[in-house]
Amino acid sequence: MAKGKQRTEKEVTLTPPNRPSSILGCWVINHTHSAKKSGSSIEVTGKFDVNVWYSHHDHSKTSVFTETVAYKDTIKLRYRDEPSSSKEEIRVEVLQQPNCTEAIISECQQNFQIKVERELLAEVIGETKVLITVHSNELEEDWSFDDESTNEQHASQGSSRQGNDHSPF
Repeated sequence: MAKGKQRTEKEVTLTPPNRPSSILGCWVINHTHSAKKSGSSIEVTGKFDVNVWYSHHDHSKTSVFTETVAYKDTIKLRYRDEPSSSKEEIRVEVLQQPNCTEAIISECQQNFQIKVERELLAEVIGETKVLITVHSNELEEDWSFDDESTNEQHASQGSSRQGNDHSPF
C-alpha cells in the first residue's frame, strides 16, 4: 500500500475578448480527473472551467469569460510495504476542489491572472503480507467454579417453593 498527498497553487493567465475594466467575480467549476501509476508516483490528469465575471468598455458592460484549464500533477508516493502483485487499485480523492484564491487584471490591462488551488490524495491499494503473532495460553487466567455452592443454592430455593402450588416456578 502507498499514499501521497499534494496541494497545488497555480497561476493561470486568461485573455478575454474585451479589455477588462474590473473583475466582478471568479469561480471554478466542472472539475474532472483521471489517474495512472508511473513508477513510484501517480500522475493525475485533469481539467476545470474558470469563469470570470468582469466589466468592460469603461464599466458600461459586463460579461462572463469561461476557459477550460488542463493540468497534470505528479504525486509522489510513500510506500508502507513493497508491491507484491501487479493487481493494484489506484484511488484519487479530491480533498479540496479547485477554487480561485485571487483574481486580478494584469499590468498590461489585457489579461486576467487567476490563482487556483487544489489538494489531492492518491492511494495505491494492492495485496500485502501480514504477520500475525500467536501467544500461548499462559497469559490466560484460570477461573474456578464452586459447583457445590451452586447446587446448594438451587436446592434451598426449590424446598422453599414446594409448599406453594400457585408458584409459576
